[in-house]
Amino acid sequence: MAGITVYRLRPLTSTTPSLLRKLFSSSVNDTNTKVNFSLSETDDDDDDDVTVKNSDKSNLPPPYDPFNKKPVIEEPDDPKNLQEIFHKMRTEGLTNSAVKMFDALSKDGLTHQALQLFYQMKDKGHLPDVVAHTAVIEAYANAAQTKQAVNVFLRMLASGVEPNAYTYTVLIKGLAADAKSLDDAHKYLLEMMAKGMRPNATTYTAVFEAFVREQKLDEAREFLQQMKAKGFVPDEKAVKEVLNKKRGQVYRGVINLLFEK
Repeated sequence: MAGITVYRLRPLTSTTPSLLRKLFSSSVNDTNTKVNFSLSETDDDDDDDVTVKNSDKSNLPPPYDPFNKKPVIEEPDDPKNLQEIFHKMRTEGLTNSAVKMFDALSKDGLTHQALQLFYQMKDKGHLPDVVAHTAVIEAYANAAQTKQAVNVFLRMLASGVEPNAYTYTVLIKGLAADAKSLDDAHKYLLEMMAKGMRPNATTYTAVFEAFVREQKLDEAREFLQQMKAKGFVPDEKAVKEVLNKKRGQVYRGVINLLFEK
């Protein structure tokens, strides 16, 4: 098989995010990506676009320190403080978001998507638009502003930017946390599967938790059959790990639904 190069991802280690930051930042140029940031209650079509500056090398996080108890990829102190989160995106760039996306795709065994993201950055010399859009979607989802998260997702599609599995994951988990957005959560979960992307246990468990909380068990069973028709098989061990800190009605309800116990 002369002339064919085979790439293989090594298992992730504690130093992987730091190494990726160094590798990405060594060749990724500053580029501008137009993404809609709206802090208003309504997200109208005439909202201003804000330019996100990617990968400012002078503001990259410090190298990995094995004696530091802080996580390598830090989450915002207050996920509802969108002003602070968007300010950091503008001033510090999106390298951290790219590393988090690569890390999540790799851990879920989505080698093809992880490598695709990696080589887009290395070959084209800038962060793909999917990184910026997903970062904004995740910010809105974590702040419980599900309408804005969906609007950014739809604008992302309209712009011709294809979401990856991590994009769907952050969107679906955010929607599942809001009772009024449960229909959208399972709609996008089915859409994700229709595109050939496998949801991880954290993603689909969040949706079935929402069904149990809202006591929509018949709808949950019907939805489960729709997923199984697309080849879905729930992983009992992984689901129990997701639910390891939850007991009572939610724990029993999700286990009963997924595994008929």
